[in-house]
Amino acid sequence: MEKTFITYEEALSILEQNKNNFETIKVPLTDCGGYVLAEDLTADRDLPPYDRITMDGIAIDYDAFKNGQREFPIMGVAPAGSVQQTLDDKNSCIEVMTGAILPINTDTVIRYEDLTIADGKASIDIADIEHRQNIHFKGSDIVKDSVITKAGSLISSAEINVAAATGKFNVAIKKMPKAVIISTGDELVDVHETPLTHQIRRSNVYGIQNTLKEWGIPVELRHLPDDKEKMKTIIARLLQEFDVLVITGGVSKGKFDYLPDVLTSLEVVKHFHKIQQRPGKPFWFGTSKNNKRVFALPGNPVSSFVCVYIYLRFWLIKSLGIAETIFYAALSEDVHFKPDLIYFLEAKTESKTDGCLIAVPLKGNGSGDFANLVKADGFLILPQNKTVFMKGEVYPFVPYRHNL
Repeated sequence: MEKTFITYEEALSILEQNKNNFETIKVPLTDCGGYVLAEDLTADRDLPPYDRITMDGIAIDYDAFKNGQREFPIMGVAPAGSVQQTLDDKNSCIEVMTGAILPINTDTVIRYEDLTIADGKASIDIADIEHRQNIHFKGSDIVKDSVITKAGSLISSAEINVAAATGKFNVAIKKMPKAVIISTGDELVDVHETPLTHQIRRSNVYGIQNTLKEWGIPVELRHLPDDKEKMKTIIARLLQEFDVLVITGGVSKGKFDYLPDVLTSLEVVKHFHKIQQRPGKPFWFGTSKNNKRVFALPGNPVSSFVCVYIYLRFWLIKSLGIAETIFYAALSEDVHFKPDLIYFLEAKTESKTDGCLIAVPLKGNGSGDFANLVKADGFLILPQNKTVFMKGEVYPFVPYRHNL
């Protein structure tokens, strides 16, 4: 159902209702970083898989020490990677290295720093040791067939370590959608061109392209002229080639803002158009006949930036089935905002020694002031139906110098 000038909360609800279920594919372990895990990673054996030595030294039977023995003849050496050895004489010891398997008939390891070794014997130089010390026991981290990492986790170096340790050479991940970012407007020229007095360079698309790449989404760039029929032809083709269309500009009330009409003529179902917010009010979202998602953003740089990080990111997170991480920050000063709109306020963050994250508001020159974005770290979400936001009050903060 089409809605116009809806609230922030309504927009999020509609986006969640229209989330995608991305295809699951398998990729090599070396290429899965940054993607979302589509399967549980389970232990194919106990971890650690054996009683593992954690300090270089000697392995003994603790009862010998308990009975007063302090000098132990050395019966052998157990390096990491060797087969398990056996201590036949419980009044002796075996030298052991970090990572080695604990010898049979031993249960305690004393590190070299607490020993004197001479004439084939190891003497313990400290008064007290603990039974079973310096051993990482089999299955103490996780037992065989237990789930280590659940599906829906974002794959970082930690998850890659787990996958490698459990023998997962090929990992099931959620395939990211193929996206195209489309600029609109005859006033735009490309970055390598010298603009005339009445022209400006296309900049929004490059920033959005980088953001989507950071999120693991393959992206291409296109441009639409201010010509209704040409727009219709190009968009019709792009709806066949791409899963997600992100369009900047052409969705407001200008005489040449043809985009809403063009999308309607292509039978793209409009879910909403315009949100009660600043910046970024004229934001259009819809679904095509072949289930492609269209995000038509305002043309002003700050507005489009906000819509990408607030709404496109939210839709992507819901589509991938991952938990959203919400950050909070405290205002460094009072803020007054009279319009009855949700306010996405650009802010610079400061981390204090008491653990608090402080948001310093940056008041730019409106939604066209993209230079102000360089000074900020993200957006504070200041709620609707409130006009005064006091210093020290805590609000959600959406960072854009941070991965998905």
